[in-house]
Amino acid sequence: MATGRATVLVEPNKLETWDVPVVEPEHGGALVRIVLGGVCGSDVHITTGQAGVMPFPIILGHEGIGRIEKLGGFDTDYAGVPVKPGDLVYWSPISACHRCHSCNVLDETPCENSRFFEDASKPNWGSYADFAWLPNGLAFFKLPDGADPLAVAALGCALPTVLRGFDRCGPVRLGETVVVQGAGPVGLSAVLVAKQAGARDVIVIDGVESKLEVARSLGATATVSLSDSPEERRRQIYDIAGPSGPSLVVEAAGFLPAFPEGVDLTGIHGRYVILGLWGAIGTQPISPRDMTTKNITIAGATFPKPKHYYGAMHLAAQLQDKVPLASLVTHRYAIEDADKALDAVHHGKVIKAVIDPELSPAS
Repeated sequence: MATGRATVLVEPNKLETWDVPVVEPEHGGALVRIVLGGVCGSDVHITTGQAGVMPFPIILGHEGIGRIEKLGGFDTDYAGVPVKPGDLVYWSPISACHRCHSCNVLDETPCENSRFFEDASKPNWGSYADFAWLPNGLAFFKLPDGADPLAVAALGCALPTVLRGFDRCGPVRLGETVVVQGAGPVGLSAVLVAKQAGARDVIVIDGVESKLEVARSLGATATVSLSDSPEERRRQIYDIAGPSGPSLVVEAAGFLPAFPEGVDLTGIHGRYVILGLWGAIGTQPISPRDMTTKNITIAGATFPKPKHYYGAMHLAAQLQDKVPLASLVTHRYAIEDADKALDAVHHGKVIKAVIDPELSPAS
């Protein structure tokens, strides 16, 4: 039987490269050859154990673009678009059951029976690999003609997460002032969407000047440095937003102390959307009175639906010639060098890193 390489997390902080079987697709699924596997901050939290105990061993990677090798009895993607071997596809990494209350009554993800990971010894859809086996129920979509895979991969699952957040918590409104905490992929995605939606001001907070520069290239109208005190950051933001404050604040920092600061920054009648704290387990103190006296809404969102992956793919393709999306992919790593990729993401050395199966491991 043919085999392919895969990066396997066998226990916290222990990675191995395995040769795993390449398996025929099941009915309704597909076998794809990975072109790019995005390296996400959540992968770091999964690897270190910060995100909780995983069903080890698992193949890492939940962001993927691949080329169809074989189809399992269907000749369309999950949007009804014709597909064939050789076509590039992008997928939602959650396999839903479509036979539960969340799927069919609430229309929400994840569902009671969602599969996020599979044992590394079984057919698998982890994207730090040569091949991904997409099961029936895991939605995949054909890339639009002319779409640059790098542009689609650049914001990874962050762009679907932002679309999910605004879908759940209310869209960016024309002319409003938006503050984004953090200029990682989620924050940069929030900047992109807010700018395209017609926000008047898009203010980004981060401590790395190179990331703030990227935020400006995607539409940020002002930036604030974490080197300033919280009081000074608030003053700068309110000087721009006016005495009522920003109407929308997006937490994309993945850093627990950002939460109370975000509550404080949110203006009167504003909204605070929590997107980046999925992997940062812990608590932070806030004053409930601030929520009532300012009449603010605090809401969280995670686990995008297939439609958010579909929308993100098309938005990236639409903007790829207007916004420097592909250039956000600053580093590529071989499958065998996944540890180096995760370390670079953990220490903020990259804007976006990807696993490229065609690369040879670094010496």
